[in-house]
This record gives sequence, C-alpha cells and structure tokens, in this order.
Amino acid sequence: MRPYALTIAGFDPSAGAGVLADVKTLEASGVYGLAACTALTVQNDVAFERVRWVPLAEIQDQVRLLLARFAIGFVKIGLIESLPMLRELIGWLKAHNPAVQIVWDPVLKATAGYEFHARPEVALLQGICRELALLTPNQPEALRLLPAATAEAAARTLAAWCPVLLKGGHAAGACATDALLVGDARHEFSAPRLPHGAKHGSGCVLSAAVLARLALGDDLPAACRAGKAYTAAFLASNDTLLGYHFGNQ
Repeated sequence: MRPYALTIAGFDPSAGAGVLADVKTLEASGVYGLAACTALTVQNDVAFERVRWVPLAEIQDQVRLLLARFAIGFVKIGLIESLPMLRELIGWLKAHNPAVQIVWDPVLKATAGYEFHARPEVALLQGICRELALLTPNQPEALRLLPAATAEAAARTLAAWCPVLLKGGHAAGACATDALLVGDARHEFSAPRLPHGAKHGSGCVLSAAVLARLALGDDLPAACRAGKAYTAAFLASNDTLLGYHFGNQ
C-alpha cells in the first residue's frame, strides 16, 4: 500500500506548478498524493495575471477531513498568502501530529515576475524554520529570505535553524548543483545543465519529489539525491516549458 503525502499549495491552471504538479510528482514517485489549495491563480506557463487567496480557515477545513481519514506524516507547503499564516498553519499541523515532517518550498515570486512576499522578519523566519524537516529555496529565494553576501552564506545561516536544500538552477556552469546543508554537513547533487531545460514549476517538482522519497522511508540525503534525479528527468522530458512526469524514477 502506498504511503500518503499532502501538498498544501496554490492551484495553477497550466498544471506545471502548484498542487497539480505536486500530485503528479507524488503519484509518479509511488506515493498517494493528497492536496489542499491555498490560492487560485490566473496564469499559464509564461504569464501570471492575479491570485485569489484561500483563507486559513478554509485551508484548515480542507486538511482536517484528510487528517481524519488518512495517516499523513509528510507535508509539503508551497505558495501561501503570508508568512504569519504559514507559521500558524505549521503550528496547527504540529498540534494534530507532532511528528509530522514538513517541507517548505518558499514560493516568493512567480516565474513570470509576480512577487508574492516581501522580505520576512528574521524572528518570524527563524520560528518557521525550526519546525521544518527541510527548506528548499533557490538562490534568489535564499537571498530574499535572509540577505547575505552570497546565497550560500544565506543558506548556511538558515541551516542553523533547519536543513536546507539550496537549489543551483540559477547558478552558472555546465552542471546544476544543489547543496543540502544539515548542520555542519554538506551534500552535493549535480546534473548536467540542459540547453532547453528550463521548466515552469521545476522547484515545485523537486520539493514534491523529495517529499515522496521521505514518505517512502529514505533519509534526507538519499531523498534529496532521488529528488534531484527525478527533476533532471523532468527537465529533460521535452523542449517546452511544461515537463512530463514518468513513473519509477
């Protein structure tokens, strides 16, 4: 029987990002994907027009019935209206299951340029991170979360509060290298950079793929390695901005 994993994120009609992309990833990875919607967006893979936020109480109502029926030990949170709301949602989830493992993919800006969140207060960010199993920022997101000389420096500070998977897609070089920082330990996962490898929602896919492997019993480094491999196959799947998902990655 497949384990359950829950994504709490936005609805993207193009199905390239958000809950639809997450559930595709979870299912292709051998996990039963459940979803709760935090935002209704008007977008496709190249344009973002607007967002309508789902109130916290309605998000909780969606999740509450799922928790009542399914054993959910692994949750990913993506796009959400505000970081104070995120902190409240995490506290609510932990009250229902103190052992729940939460991955936060900090969606701060849409690919098409729409910005969702201003830079958070450090105390608020620290309080959120201390409750996480993993934080998965790309390099611009790491710097937006915590200003520093480099994204690596920001990630190292964040890693004092929770494990951080710093995605390397925005860096230069022949390979895209992600770095998992867990305390003082560092693990690197690399894949060749593809000439047509840009994909809408690739960050959603990576975090969901890691969540799936955690739900299947992998430790964090193994889950991140498998998530990187899944995402590399997704990026290589075609030459458009909307990737394909394949089972048994």
